[in-house]
Amino acid sequence: MSATLMTSTILITLALVFYTIGVWAERISRYLKPWHLAAFWLGLAFDAGGTYAMDLLEPGVDWLSVHTITGQIAIWLMFAHAAWATWVVRKGTEEARRRFHRFSFFVWLVWLVPYIGGMLAGMGVIGL
Repeated sequence: MSATLMTSTILITLALVFYTIGVWAERISRYLKPWHLAAFWLGLAFDAGGTYAMDLLEPGVDWLSVHTITGQIAIWLMFAHAAWATWVVRKGTEEARRRFHRFSFFVWLVWLVPYIGGMLAGMGVIGL
């Protein structure tokens, strides 16, 4: 395994860990807390870093592949999610903090599609 492949794998796995902890902790508590927000941003940062490292492995993006399309949708949703969470924590109402978890779970599920697809492709189970 090359150093770049190992780095990308570690970064994407850290994205999974931080994003999952943030989403599920917020969902279970049913109240958006500042540390959930930190987990969302860390998950996004690790995902962006891992995605960049993967691009270094095989430069050139196939913009029409299912993996690229779902990955782009997921990373933009993660960004919108983290930005909205930031706004809710800073200026949102208590009701907004209590209802935020509904959107979090949806974004997490969408993010899992390219994560699982990439994992299966990396193992040679599917071709992307």
